[in-house]
Amino acid sequence: MRIISGTARGTKLYTLEGKTTRPTLDRVKESLFNIIQNEIINSNFLDVFSGSGAIGLEAASRGAKKVILCDKSKEAINIINKNIEKTHLKEKVELYNLDYETLLKTKIKEKMDIIYIDPSYDSDFAIKSVEHIINQKLIDENSTIIIETDNEGKILEELRKIETEIIDKRRYGRATLIFIKIRKG
Repeated sequence: MRIISGTARGTKLYTLEGKTTRPTLDRVKESLFNIIQNEIINSNFLDVFSGSGAIGLEAASRGAKKVILCDKSKEAINIINKNIEKTHLKEKVELYNLDYETLLKTKIKEKMDIIYIDPSYDSDFAIKSVEHIINQKLIDENSTIIIETDNEGKILEELRKIETEIIDKRRYGRATLIFIKIRKG
């Protein structure tokens, strides 16, 4: 796994060992950033379930103004810290060793432009995260939320029940990226 573009381009990242995390494949990450490339510069970017930090660090490398990374795993935090140091992006990154609910309810003080949500595929954390994000008013009508999932049907069904509009979805093998905005009015 590596940083694909920007100031840290080509930097190889440390990854977590074991089966508790599932890194986003480079081809999925490259496609994701091709889609959102015009929204990255000077953005506030939140990666809620950061794992190795690869998605958020890619955003920082590509010109995001501020990147917030969060993971509840101490092992993940150790890997993210190594990756922050290796990419020389420390001045752009805030890192939290918290569960997602605590982060979303207490730590985010400004509006986020892009939020990436990639929890364990077998959890309901993606939808709960979106609900917290809306309830805490962490986004506005220009913000984009991206969910990575392997259960597209279930996620889409749940999203239709809350104040969201699905603007795009892309499938990459097992993984699907769902792009949403909050519904206006």
